[in-house]
Amino acid sequence: MSATRKKLRLDPIMCVGHGLCAELFPERITLDDWGYPIIDPTPISPALEEHARRATDACPTLALLLERERTR
Repeated sequence: MSATRKKLRLDPIMCVGHGLCAELFPERITLDDWGYPIIDPTPISPALEEHARRATDACPTLALLLERERTR
């Protein structure tokens, strides 16, 4: 039996370091010294999924993605 979990992924080529994602989802995203996001690789719990989706939807360059991760 497999379950679907969700995980954040950053496209570093698309990201220009606005930092909006870290403001909207500080539970899993911090910024480095240059203002680029550092993503916590832990799967997103259902309780935090809405916050993750809000951060991905607000990304001005579409660099932050919320993806399904298949597990066994």
